[in-house]
Amino acid sequence: MKYSTLLLTLLAALGLSACDRPTIVNTPATAVAVPVAVPGPAGPAGATGATGATGNMGYEGSKGDTGDTGQTGARGNTGDTIVVVPAPAQ
Repeated sequence: MKYSTLLLTLLAALGLSACDRPTIVNTPATAVAVPVAVPGPAGPAGATGATGATGNMGYEGSKGDTGDTGQTGARGNTGDTIVVVPAPAQ
């Protein structure tokens, strides 16, 4: 199977490369003189146009909802306070 596929591929490549292709010759088109208008010097500037109308104002957006307020925190423990007294100097 492996050899038959290889042989078929080689024969197809050989057969396609042996085809006679006609030679295409491109002949350039003949130049035809066409009159072309050449622009002259620029004239004076024209008048300024009118200013356009101002557009309509957009609608004011609605205000967003305010969020819920959080709960008040718990009071701290007011238990005993320990004060460390430094040792007396000797």
